[in-house]
Amino acid sequence: MSQVFFPKIISKVTALTGCLLISTFQMALAQAPAAINIYSARHYPTDEALYSDFTKLTGIKINRVDADDAGILARLKAEGAASPADVILLVDASRLWRAEIDGLFLPIKSKLLDEAIPENLRAKRSDNGGTAWFGLSTRARVIVYDKQKLKITDVDTYEKLADAKFKGKLCIRSGSHPYNLSLFGAMMDHLGPQQTEVWLKGLVANMARNPAGGDTDQIKGVASGECAVAVTNTYYLARLMRSSSPADKAIIDKVGVVFPNQSSWGTHLNIAGGAIAKNSKNTGNAIKFLEYLASASAQNHFANGNNEWPVSKGVTFDNPALKAMSGGTFKSEVLPISAVGMNQIKVQQMLDRVGFK
Repeated sequence: MSQVFFPKIISKVTALTGCLLISTFQMALAQAPAAINIYSARHYPTDEALYSDFTKLTGIKINRVDADDAGILARLKAEGAASPADVILLVDASRLWRAEIDGLFLPIKSKLLDEAIPENLRAKRSDNGGTAWFGLSTRARVIVYDKQKLKITDVDTYEKLADAKFKGKLCIRSGSHPYNLSLFGAMMDHLGPQQTEVWLKGLVANMARNPAGGDTDQIKGVASGECAVAVTNTYYLARLMRSSSPADKAIIDKVGVVFPNQSSWGTHLNIAGGAIAKNSKNTGNAIKFLEYLASASAQNHFANGNNEWPVSKGVTFDNPALKAMSGGTFKSEVLPISAVGMNQIKVQQMLDRVGFK
């Protein structure tokens, strides 16, 4: 009898064991913590609180790869459909626009994001009704000047930086840096190609030295007397204003700041933004993360933690440096980022022609 029924018993045991294995595997998957993979160009230690807060709120784990904007876009292209990326965080408008044009983002629909983020700070609607990327914070590109030598009215527009009276007195970083490319792309939209090239030629003629260093170096150049006027993003200036270092305090005592073009189109804004990677495997959780970044708590963190201007409608913040430099409010330009992005190639050609390094 045992010889007759033994194979059947083995068969039933094997089947039962297989079911148990499959069931155990499915349970393990169900119990595994949800996760998203982020490729981020934001290299700010203060952002660690953003990531940990999101995980505490949602239980969704974050895996992060850090690189600069160009490195992230190159990696996405190389990885193609095999890319594990879910969320892309970039810190420049022109790079967001380029990635959108190259088809690296997955357009999404989110009522929360559409209602929170101003229209000019997100990509145009795509054919499927989705949005390719969203601006999540901004940095104003302002002018700093030597308070002992100049008045605010001397430098209250970007156009005045090309005035011959500033010959040998201007400090500015490389023209090809994304922050400047975005500013120059916006100027082209405001002034037209011909006048913009004349303006850029004037900037070159007024330089105190060849472009070098970052925005903080330009501020220090004004404080040291190397130049009388410079261009910087606000969050670099705010860092110095909030510093307890005597050397930084001495720098701030010597420089003034002006938000240009308040009587015309407003001060230029550069943005940091986010998008869903085209080949995301965790789209739902990735959207939750972008929606979290538009929340009041995250927007306040951008302002208070990294000195960026929040973008979500109705959000208030309490950053003393940002309030002190702007008087609490300022007029910003409202150009669509796509318009600025489309001018990048022509602007670069202008920079080459006028010798802007």
